[in-house]
Amino acid sequence: MKLAYLSTFYPFRGGIAQFNASLYRAFEKEQSIKAFTFTRQYPDFLFPGETQMVTEKDNADKILTERILDTMNPLSYYSSANKIRQFSPDILLMKYWMSYMAPSLGTVAKKLKKQSKVITILDNVIPHEKRFFDEAFTKYFLKQNHGFVVMSDSVKNDLLKFIPDAKYISHQHPLYDHFGKRVDAAEAKKKLDIPEGKKVILFFGFIRDYKGLDLLIDAMTKLNDEYALVIAGEVYGSFDKYNQQIEKLGVKNKISLHIRYISDDEVPLFFSSADVCVLPYKSATQSGITSISYHFDLPLIATDTGGLKESILHNQTGLIVDSPDATLLAKAVENYFSRNLKPKFQEEIRLLKTKLSWSNLASAIIDFSKSL
Repeated sequence: MKLAYLSTFYPFRGGIAQFNASLYRAFEKEQSIKAFTFTRQYPDFLFPGETQMVTEKDNADKILTERILDTMNPLSYYSSANKIRQFSPDILLMKYWMSYMAPSLGTVAKKLKKQSKVITILDNVIPHEKRFFDEAFTKYFLKQNHGFVVMSDSVKNDLLKFIPDAKYISHQHPLYDHFGKRVDAAEAKKKLDIPEGKKVILFFGFIRDYKGLDLLIDAMTKLNDEYALVIAGEVYGSFDKYNQQIEKLGVKNKISLHIRYISDDEVPLFFSSADVCVLPYKSATQSGITSISYHFDLPLIATDTGGLKESILHNQTGLIVDSPDATLLAKAVENYFSRNLKPKFQEEIRLLKTKLSWSNLASAIIDFSKSL
């Protein structure tokens, strides 16, 4: 079967590119597949981070791609569709995470859907930071698809609000497996300048308002000096308000800051140094951080938002906090350490990892396409 995979690939960087590369590698073992990506993915005002592109610090999977689609140039929507049509794919596979992408991806899909089965992996149906055009753009995009892959009930429910009879499959987010192995915890802490003997809490990934970092910083006022919070990731916008909060609350001595894009080579250090990864999100659908944490056998504590509790099994692979609240987060952290839950949860994570492979997702998508 021939697949055209249109989404974010090398030379773009970030979690979506990593997801696509891992799934591409699974597909290429059994199918004929070609990757297509953007000439321009976002205008700068929609990407307030450092850079969209891979740098020399990144250990990116250099998937061979054809760069064809400029999201800001409607003429490229039609030329991109023509280039993909020349490949004659049985399936056009895409990924959707924000409504800004709807006109470009939706137009390509519209031009291909008579020839190919169009399937989209939905990260979000409605983005976390909402804009006035979200509903109209998303409705347009969804109508151009034959079927969808969802990885949480939250996303599934959002999809069904737009298309009640949508055809879809549900599949858990596979585990990232390209970050290498754990390193010695003491060595990792030393390299990150984390004092010995601390109970280490990790907040990892892009820093955006909906991810609730302010709640976790507030929670540190309720935890004693045995605890250390490591914040690692690139900020969308400015980190000033968090710096001001840290200073105001007097918790600077409990927090280690690594406010920058974390390269793949550095990821093992952060997850190996930590005792638990915390997702204090105020809203969510699913999170790729969960699968990175599982890769390193690191349990999680997360708020009960979106689909997080579907991937983090309460009292098995982590703890779920009832709501985004600093006091509840602090109590969950204390509970986790006082009950010494890490060894028990790690055993459950190792069992779960055998099921969450990229090849299983690739096979599920192929089987699904045959039913459309």
